[in-house]
Amino acid sequence: MDFRGKKILVIGGTGTIGKSIVKSVMKENPRVIKIFSRDEYKQHLLRHELGNTKKLHFIIGDIRDYDSIFAAMQDIDYVFHLAAMKHVDSCEHNPYEAVMTNINGTNNVIRAAISQKVKKVVFTSSDKAISPTNTYGATKLIAESLISSAEYGKSSKQTIFASVRFGNVMGSRGSVIPLFKEQILVNKKITVTDKNMTRFMLSLSQATDLTIKALKEAKGGEVFVLKMPVIKLGDLANILIEETCETYGIKSEEISIEVIGLRPGEKSFEELMTYDESQKSWELQDMYIIPGTRVESYIDATKCNPGTYSSMSQEPLSVNELRVLLKKEDLI
Repeated sequence: MDFRGKKILVIGGTGTIGKSIVKSVMKENPRVIKIFSRDEYKQHLLRHELGNTKKLHFIIGDIRDYDSIFAAMQDIDYVFHLAAMKHVDSCEHNPYEAVMTNINGTNNVIRAAISQKVKKVVFTSSDKAISPTNTYGATKLIAESLISSAEYGKSSKQTIFASVRFGNVMGSRGSVIPLFKEQILVNKKITVTDKNMTRFMLSLSQATDLTIKALKEAKGGEVFVLKMPVIKLGDLANILIEETCETYGIKSEEISIEVIGLRPGEKSFEELMTYDESQKSWELQDMYIIPGTRVESYIDATKCNPGTYSSMSQEPLSVNELRVLLKKEDLI
């Protein structure tokens, strides 16, 4: 399938991944892309960035409000659901707000999509949804369950729902790379929770391409688990100190690293797939597929070898490999 002549809704379309998906889908010549978010200023900036085209419709709304998302889905073919409260600290301190957005909001998206006869919906989840130790991960896990369970009570001709799981997107708004750069320039000090902490990390282009692929491949109820490299936080900090100091003419010995320990709800490693999930999963070159109840196999896929898929069990990128990846993505 492709998006030629189709009508697309990107919920959370002014965020880092949302903007990238909008730009990518535009290349396939859709009839219209609706960009739905609650931030008027970000919509204003994106409108100027993308230019004045009749194919883009900007809609102010909040997924917490069923009526606004129902109206936005009128006559829509495909939906990318990217909106969320996603900062661990904010969700820990405001757990009910996280529930309202990540759980109730996702339920509103499901109900509206079925009512408006949308063809497909893909929901972006997180590695923090696996064995969650924080509010953010717990709300994402329940949202995933809502998306998968939407398949149970519907007919085969109704909306297809699927989720895609991935880790940290390099350079996204609020992520660790821009934070470290700012700390180096402003404070001459980086704060890290644990130098040996490992995280899944992928580029914005990878996250975009694989999310779009997941929507196109979805048959109903799946969770697509994107394969991605693992990095050590200490290696990332050291590279950013070296490269930022060289760029701005700062002596690297002036920059210190302060280890502050794990924050409430944080883990020293992340997981993308449990052992139990792996036993029923399929594997493609760039992702794993945890199937829904209706699907038994996938073209070009092989059965997954049972095992956990965690950042602790994967070999992290070497310092040189990580440096090359950061330069390729124009992040250093």
